[in-house]
Amino acid sequence: MTRVAAFDCGTNSLRLLVADVDADAGTLVDVEREMRIVRLGEGVDRTGRLSERALERTLGTTAEYAQRCRELGVEQLRFVATSASRDAENRADFVDGVRDLLGVEPEVITGDEEAALSYTGATFELLADDVPGPFLVVDIGGGSTEVVRGNGRDVESALSVDIGCVRLTERHLHSDPPALAELDAARADIEHALDRVAHAVALQGIRTLVGLAGSVTTVAATALGLTGYDPKQIHRASLGVDQVRAACGLLTSMTRAERGELPFMHPGRVDVIGAGALVWRHVVDRVAAESGITQALASERDILDGIAFSIAGA
Repeated sequence: MTRVAAFDCGTNSLRLLVADVDADAGTLVDVEREMRIVRLGEGVDRTGRLSERALERTLGTTAEYAQRCRELGVEQLRFVATSASRDAENRADFVDGVRDLLGVEPEVITGDEEAALSYTGATFELLADDVPGPFLVVDIGGGSTEVVRGNGRDVESALSVDIGCVRLTERHLHSDPPALAELDAARADIEHALDRVAHAVALQGIRTLVGLAGSVTTVAATALGLTGYDPKQIHRASLGVDQVRAACGLLTSMTRAERGELPFMHPGRVDVIGAGALVWRHVVDRVAAESGITQALASERDILDGIAFSIAGA
């Protein structure tokens, strides 16, 4: 058993998982999970650079996480960064800052690497419980969305496309609530990206569709009518396609103030959840049309778990 720390730094959030991993048994036991909205990718789609304020927020949270890892006796750690830092001209400022705080080189991974880690994290528990494949794992981030098809432990195909919730909000959804023309522009962007996905990743014959990350889990909380954010109720919640559509429609029609009043809504997601819900709605519709699925699974197990397993060599 090895105590590891997995850092996942995306466009919108910086997350930490401290876990005890048994590589031989393929088991992972949570010690602590943390998530902060740092919005590292704020403005990157427009400027191509990480802003000073975004770097300050992100490195400040990294320092707090580093202290927590020391307190919990972490033996090994891995810091993975995704879409925003891949895109930024000044990503060296981010890399140098993380290295100084943690003593390890942060890994700015490719979309393919991100997809593989998400698939491992999302499916290890499902495979142990004999949930049927082929799986389609969809990780909706702030800057990009990873779509991964696999069967068993093997990834068959994957593609990363630039339709994350922060990126789409900054590109298209400026009114409150979003105007019809803005929603149509975002939908066109999403459909164009999903056309690319369909050429690279077969969407036919999927038995289990699994959605990851905050956009999907917030849609699930909406569909379930939760009175607070409860990971135990959200994790592996199997929702009907019509339930997903209704929840996504509600979130995209609300004002930001109305979203902020939802008891399960993280304050850092209020302004971008509409775009995230749009992406999930279009993915579910596309896979339902191609594979005939009637349910979509929400998962709290994701790239963080995949990173943790990778550290321990599982």
